[in-house]
Amino acid sequence: MREIAYSDIVNTVRELCIQANCHLPGDLRQAISAAAGEEPSPVGRAILGDLVENFRFADEKGLPICQDTGMAVVFAELGQECHITGGLLSDAVNEGVARGYVEGHLRLSVVGDPLRRVNTNNNTPAILHLTLVEGDKLTLTVAPKGFGSENMTALKMLKPSVGPDAVVDFIVEAVSAAGSNPCPPVVVGVGLGGTSEMAALLAKRALLRPVDQHNPDPFYAELEEKALRRINALGIGPQGLGGATTALSVCILPHATHIAGLPCAVNLGCHVTRHAQAVL
Repeated sequence: MREIAYSDIVNTVRELCIQANCHLPGDLRQAISAAAGEEPSPVGRAILGDLVENFRFADEKGLPICQDTGMAVVFAELGQECHITGGLLSDAVNEGVARGYVEGHLRLSVVGDPLRRVNTNNNTPAILHLTLVEGDKLTLTVAPKGFGSENMTALKMLKPSVGPDAVVDFIVEAVSAAGSNPCPPVVVGVGLGGTSEMAALLAKRALLRPVDQHNPDPFYAELEEKALRRINALGIGPQGLGGATTALSVCILPHATHIAGLPCAVNLGCHVTRHAQAVL
């Protein structure tokens, strides 16, 4: 049984919070840069150029890419041969988030109660998703989620008889309804199947897939490409000011479901779809 110290988790989460907020993943940097050279709209092309300049400046100076440094969503994959010493995993994650946001001078955006709305002043509690896996390692992924995009989340309990075209229709409708609100170009995460909460979790997890990858199942890869073409034909464009680059990627994660249902959730990531990962 391998031991992982509480303090190591705290320090790792702290660093991941700062890294994720200041350094955009390489696949997204490349996709936005490529779109800047291909966008036919002059306004859209100029905006994409500004986005490139913005993430390069943030990377060089160690500053947040966006003023909304998000609510910390943490995915933890814990090997069953691991034992955490010195405290609870959840406490270590929250302490790491608090230190990362306060010491990293990141905006503190979390309120402790949804109606009383009093700021917790350290961006905790985090949203923690824990999965037990094989092995003796702990993989931590911090994915700060801004709420311009999070507020555009859509969930629909489709009839199981509708077929794949209806799924694509719903994905496109969700992006169309969101318009400029999620700060396009967006990354489109789709959870399909399971139950309502599983579909929503899958949609959020889908945002972690590199935008230059496709679903390994050709059936779903084709649906992703079809949805992406239709979304970019909407004309919403960068920051909603028109153009052919509304989305950079569509990622569909399917799951087994009940014979009587077909849950479908769409979660949008803005052009700053941030995440950073470490393995302990």
